[in-house]
Amino acid sequence: MKKELHNSTRRSISSRQSNSSERPRTEVSAGGLVFKRTRRGIYFAMLKDSFGKWTFPKGHVRRGEAYDKAAEREIFEETGLVNVRKVQRLGTIDIWFRDRFVYKGRLIHKYIHYFLFEVPADSKLKKPKSQDHGEKIQAVSWVPVYAIQKRSTYKDMKKVIDLALKNFKNTETRTRQTSGSPPQKSVKPQVDQKGEIT
Repeated sequence: MKKELHNSTRRSISSRQSNSSERPRTEVSAGGLVFKRTRRGIYFAMLKDSFGKWTFPKGHVRRGEAYDKAAEREIFEETGLVNVRKVQRLGTIDIWFRDRFVYKGRLIHKYIHYFLFEVPADSKLKKPKSQDHGEKIQAVSWVPVYAIQKRSTYKDMKKVIDLALKNFKNTETRTRQTSGSPPQKSVKPQVDQKGEIT
């Protein structure tokens, strides 16, 4: 299998230009939208990041590491999920921001490669222990499929989420056609005052 290496000229599905003349630091990350199929419906793993925003697990790609393997590692590190099965590559987005944790104040141009993954129905999320430095995960939660677009905070993720849902719907359609089973109904779960699924 051919290993995908970073290419700064790769077309991304979401791109914003920086207005700064400052030379940015280029970074490469990989992440995943991870779902599970349960009797109550389809749920996606989401996390609340250091900024208090809901998003999906992702992180830096290590030297020589394939993007999908980096995504799997980050999923485990940030959510505790194991036995992930890659379904499809979703695409690449690139973002511009000022770093607040490692290169304080430095302009960053980051390319993020996303994949769609599935985990077993009984998979449990585990919030990682807080670190003394770097970004911190504030919470992890299973979010019903019908709510992930609304729960997701970052606008850059909209196209990635749309692609994941489109792929998922296509997969569900093929499964129903071959198995003859009826569509799986999604039951609205109980939610506490903080918006967490109980």
